[in-house]
Amino acid sequence: MPLLRQLKFAFRSTDILSVGQPGVSPGEFVIQPAGKMPASPTAETAVLLRVARELLRANGAPRIAAELRVEWNSRLKTAAGRADYRQKLISLNPRLSEHPAEIDRTLRHELAHLLAQFRAGRRRILPHGEEWQEACRDLGIKGERRCHNLPFPVRRYVARFVYRCPNCREKFPRVRRVRRAVACLACCRAHNGGEFDARFRLRLVSSSGGL
Repeated sequence: MPLLRQLKFAFRSTDILSVGQPGVSPGEFVIQPAGKMPASPTAETAVLLRVARELLRANGAPRIAAELRVEWNSRLKTAAGRADYRQKLISLNPRLSEHPAEIDRTLRHELAHLLAQFRAGRRRILPHGEEWQEACRDLGIKGERRCHNLPFPVRRYVARFVYRCPNCREKFPRVRRVRRAVACLACCRAHNGGEFDARFRLRLVSSSGGL
């Protein structure tokens, strides 16, 4: 069932390769791990933010580039990163400091979520659907997997609530009780252009604590 750290690891100012440098294609930006760890995590975050904004501008999304923020979030445990389109925020797992070569890829992976939703406008899209895959290609990570395989500690969750779509009867196990109106995306896409439709609102059918 798919379930929906300030960091003392940084890059030197020379760790961004940009257009015109050897080995870099037009429109390409690459982060290279630093040989030493500078004292300021703020400087390292600024480097990541600059790269991310350049990538978005190069792909026709200057508006969200201007609003974008990048942070290291110690609350991320098993996820390498997270993208929040409403807040224009990319959160990265500080454990990536143990896998520096993965920082650039993870940044682009999360950027692809923002870019895909920007292109889709108000239309709802699947988190790792065709739009996201296209954005990954445009950001230089063609064939990107939806999940990482980094050796982060795995936390086991038990689904305590089960919801069901009244139309297609598909079941949706959840760890926590759903507190807002949530509808079956497949049915909304099939019958209402991907927009929320109360006809397909998920209904609680079972709970470990009783209904």
